[in-house]
Order: sequence, then structure tokens, then C-alpha cells
Amino acid sequence: MPPTSTDPSRSTSYRWWVVFMLWFVCLFNYADRQAISSVFPELKREFGFDKVQLGLIGSAFMWVYALGGPFAGYVGDRVRRKDLILGGCLFWSGVTMLTGRCGRLWQFVAVRALEGFGETFYFPASMSLMSDYHGRATRSRALAFHQSSVYAGTIAGSWLGAWIAEHYGWRLGFYAFGGAGMVLALVLFAFLREPARGESEGRGPAEPPMSWREVGSALIRSPTALLLMGAFLAANFVATIFLTWTPTFLVEKFGFRLAAAGLSGSVFIQLASAVGSPLGGVLADRLGRRWAGGRIIVQASGLLAGAGCVFLVGTAGDVGSLIRAMVLFGFCKGLYDSNIFASLYDVVEPRARATAAGLMNTVGWGGGALGPVFVGWAATHGRHPTEVENMSEAIASCGLVYLAGAALLVLAAVFLGGRSEMSRGAGAR
Repeated sequence: MPPTSTDPSRSTSYRWWVVFMLWFVCLFNYADRQAISSVFPELKREFGFDKVQLGLIGSAFMWVYALGGPFAGYVGDRVRRKDLILGGCLFWSGVTMLTGRCGRLWQFVAVRALEGFGETFYFPASMSLMSDYHGRATRSRALAFHQSSVYAGTIAGSWLGAWIAEHYGWRLGFYAFGGAGMVLALVLFAFLREPARGESEGRGPAEPPMSWREVGSALIRSPTALLLMGAFLAANFVATIFLTWTPTFLVEKFGFRLAAAGLSGSVFIQLASAVGSPLGGVLADRLGRRWAGGRIIVQASGLLAGAGCVFLVGTAGDVGSLIRAMVLFGFCKGLYDSNIFASLYDVVEPRARATAAGLMNTVGWGGGALGPVFVGWAATHGRHPTEVENMSEAIASCGLVYLAGAALLVLAAVFLGGRSEMSRGAGAR
């Protein structure tokens, strides 16, 4: 049990307890959003949904999640982030349970949209809160450890969702995930505490939040921030394709059973990412102390190497080659993921962090939501005679998107090289 000090921000151990507690909230954040993709073959069988309709269900979450980002960030810089995090968990967990009652296309689209609205508040608030407990010396490591919950949640949603669907029906998994998430949120209300904003930079808590105009002006004047957001869009375009279509890809191309596809489609990528992300966090904290663009170079190396792995996943002709490619892709993805927000916070004022994270989610997930629709459309209307061949080609082509993201990150590191943006954004160190 974490300590109950009235001033937890002064406790070195408590700041890591915060990361630990939010790790579990984030696990359900991703398990709840991922569970739907693991049962796509069941929805196709029971309701006759085609790939374009399934892609729409997958993207409905992402579009609302993205559109709500600026509002969620704006609110996150003005109200208690603890309430947004745990209140949001209660809301999206309830919507997850409601998914089990769906039976028509519009109902699936509606609940996924509501899920996106509930979850959009989590990352702006949680990234801002953790960054007030962890300064530049430990920020990448803290956020990278928290990022590992994304991978655990994706595995849980993919594998457990598919396993439950195969043995007890697809609806039960949504009741189980949603109910457990609600219990967790109620328990953590007693232990999670709100820090002063800007505390990790040595700033007082009295600074007012920045207005929309001030935040927008600061981001426009920061080439690094804009390039980081562009790279996030490219990375998410590819990530959402893997999150949405990998179980279906394994079932249709390699003949996996549903539960095996849910497990294999997530565990190899996500466990490899869970190794790559902490390593990326350690490297970034070390390089960041020596060079302003150190965190970003770690990200760029992940996307550059990952581009070839994406191509290999799409072109794999046997299960062994596929698994090797997925493992390498996951490791490279982890290197990038470890510093998504840590890099942004090097050039953003502490009092605008939630707003900036919300805007970044809007760009990344708004553009990234096109990925599942692209693959669904390409599988149906591609140049090859079968949907499986078209899907394979579409996935392989996304290696080019990763290359574009790597190029944007290299430019961002160059712009940040003089440290002028960093000194404006990060404040005292």
C-alpha cells in the first residue's frame, strides 16, 4: 500500500507509487479499447459485417478520441487531474460493459465513440500528473515504465477477449473488463494524490494555466513540437493497423484459431515493446543529459529500423518469419513509444502539458484512425484476387509511413540542437 503523506510529492518512493498505480489504470484503458478487435471474426460470423464495416467500428473510437483531445487537455490544465483519470476510468469501464449489449452496426459504432470520449481524458491528465512527480532526470524512465502497461493491456484485451469469446461467447469479456476497471477506479480514489503543477521543475503552484491562444502560439513557434506531432501521426497510423487487424490477419492468412490469433497477434509485438520501451527510456535520459535532441534520436532510430520490420510482417510467407518480424517490430516500436510525451515536454511549459498532450493525441489519433479504414478498403478493393493478398500488401506498404515519421524526427532533433526551445519549455532543472 502506498504511503499516505499529506505531501507525497516530497517522497521519492511515492512518485514511483504514482506510476505503479497509473500503470493499472492504463492497462484497463488499453484492454478495454483492444478487446473489440480480438472478436472481429466473431462479429463477422454473427452479424455479417464486412471489412469496411469492421474498420469503421475500429476507427469510431479513434476519431472521437482524437476530436476530444484538445478539450480533454484544456480541462486537464484547469481541474484536478486525479478526478479526470479515475472518473474517466469509471466512465469508459461502464461503456465497455455496455458493448456486451450491442447487436447492430450503429450500436457498435456508438459505444466505441463513447469509449473514445471517456478515454481521451486519461493520457493528457496522467502524463501531466506524472511529469509533476518526475523531472528531467527520471521522466523518460517513469513514462517508459508506464508505457509498458499499454502493451500489457493490449495483450489482455486481445488474448483474454478472444479466449473468453471462444469459450463463453464474445459478450462476457466486455462485462469482465468493464467491471474490473470500475472496481480499480473506486479503490484508487483513496490513494492517488494531486501534485502541484510544475513542481518537478521547482516552480510554484500559483502560475495560472495558459490560454488557448498562448498554447497555440507557443506550439506554432516550436518547429520541434510540430514535427513531433507529425511523427506521432505516422507512428499511430501504423500502430492502429496492427491493433485493429492483426487477429483477423492471422486467422485468414495463417489459419490461426480465434484465441490463438488474439494471443499471437499481441503477445509477440507487445512483449518486445515492453523490452524496448524501458531500454528507450534509459537511453533517452542519458542522451538527453548530453544533447538536447537525445530523446528524439532514440525515437527516430526506432521508426527507422521498424520500417523494414513492418514490410517483413506484410510479406511473411510462413509463421516463423511472421513471428520474427513481429518481435523486431515490437522492439522498435517500444524505442519510439518510450519518449512520445517526454520529448514533447522538453519544449512545452509545465502549465500547458495537458493541453499539449491533448493536441498531440488529436493529431496522432485523428490521422492514425485512417489506418484501419485504409487496410479495410485496400483488402476489399485492392489489385489482387483475394482479400488476404490485398491486406498483406497494404500492411507491407506502411513501412513507408514509418520512414516518413523517422525523417520528421531527425528534423525535430536538428531544430532542438541549440537547446533554446528546451530551455523555454522545460524550465528550471
